[in-house]
Amino acid sequence: MMLEFHQQGKISLERIVEKMCHAPAICFRIEKRGFIQEGYWADLAIIDPEREWTVAKDNIHYKCGWSPLEEHKFKGKVVSTIVSGHLAYRDGQFNEQKMGERLQFY
Repeated sequence: MMLEFHQQGKISLERIVEKMCHAPAICFRIEKRGFIQEGYWADLAIIDPEREWTVAKDNIHYKCGWSPLEEHKFKGKVVSTIVSGHLAYRDGQFNEQKMGERLQFY
């Protein structure tokens, strides 16, 4: 959704990272998260900004199995996620060999 706002010129990529990564880590005082920095856990979303896709029941990864965004077409898609330095998701496939690390609060 935030990528769509970026493509509409409503928000910069830098501001998205600030508001959706840095600010929550600071606000909730989550230790070693929210920034790409030496000594921090690698929690990253790899995006293909040109890939178009439509939200549908078969690509929703929520336990409830539905979304108010069904049939909405987006440009820009998460293709991989890295959680705690572990490749957790790539092109529709989850890698559950290792789960994320427990968050530490300071």
